[in-house]
Amino acid sequence: MQTQSLHHHPAFPPRSVTSVSARITPEAEWIRLRWRIDGARDLVVPAFAGKGRADNLWRTTCFELFLRAPGASAYVEVNLSPSERWAIYDFSGYREGMAERASPREPTCAMRKGEAMAIFDAAVPAAALPPLPWECQMTAVIEETGGIKSFWALGRADDKPDFHDPACFTWTVGAPEEA
Repeated sequence: MQTQSLHHHPAFPPRSVTSVSARITPEAEWIRLRWRIDGARDLVVPAFAGKGRADNLWRTTCFELFLRAPGASAYVEVNLSPSERWAIYDFSGYREGMAERASPREPTCAMRKGEAMAIFDAAVPAAALPPLPWECQMTAVIEETGGIKSFWALGRADDKPDFHDPACFTWTVGAPEEA
């Protein structure tokens, strides 16, 4: 398990959020994900909508994982919302060939928000994702009161927020160690 700091895109500064970090904990049956948002006072948390697939989660606060096999051009995008809605997509190449990816079970999502920070935890069935190792990118779209949105990522390769950019898959995650 390793935690990474995400960085907001300079063209879209946050209102109150001071930092976002993310971590991945691979396990045999589940891939556990956590995002921590510091300065969460003005964070907009989507209302509970119940489990189920949904598109366009990025229009408000949501959390994303992009992953691919090392050196591959095809990749998977996982979208997770505090509303408990989710989506998993396959792409055959950069923003090409988008298709829903099957999942044997729905991911679980939980948001805990306080004045100073918020924690978003999710667990995605390992069987819904390609086998490890991965090159990946963890991201967050953070909406704050007043409609202010900031776009947080491990890296960026362009002057606009583009989480799909292959240059942003900078985190290598290996298989879980056996006990």
